[in-house]
Amino acid sequence: MKTIKEKQILVGADFAGYPLKEAVTAHLRNKGWVTTDVGVTDPNCDDPEMMFHRVGLRAGSMISEKLFERALLFCGTGMGIHIAASKCPRVHAGVVESVPAALRAITGNGVNVLAMGAFYVAPQMGCDIADIYLNAALGSGYEWWHNFYEFHKLAIDELDAFDYETYKKNGFKVEYINNYPLVLETKPEEIIAE
Repeated sequence: MKTIKEKQILVGADFAGYPLKEAVTAHLRNKGWVTTDVGVTDPNCDDPEMMFHRVGLRAGSMISEKLFERALLFCGTGMGIHIAASKCPRVHAGVVESVPAALRAITGNGVNVLAMGAFYVAPQMGCDIADIYLNAALGSGYEWWHNFYEFHKLAIDELDAFDYETYKKNGFKVEYINNYPLVLETKPEEIIAE
């Protein structure tokens, strides 16, 4: 698997997301990242394989097959490409338009496919979103919060194990793998001051 630690990232865009993808990937390459592109690489592309949902499915399958740890995807809104990627097993995709949302997407939700919409995200914001997303991990920054990592990791594991037919047969109830109580906590003052 190509990992974040190795500075390897999968990227893909349709025609609408192409300009933002180009800005973000140029920024990442300048920082030493290796980008593997499975979407539009030419602004004049009219290949039907590069429709947003087909790029999303292609990227999602590469996450599912553990070829890459994470992906950055781009379309006009970020919505369509993320929906397509989410059809693949073990893909936890999210759409973000801000740095705080990107940070929480990875630290609290373990998003392994992050999508952005070029109609709404300016190039510099896209670069900032990519930076924060690629420099954080599930639970990072929340070590002070009792059971934060365990609680969110459990959610990811249960979603990975989810089977709709089993869920339906079970009266639309989730089969628990485990349980970790989580109480809303306030960050201690000594951590805030750092």
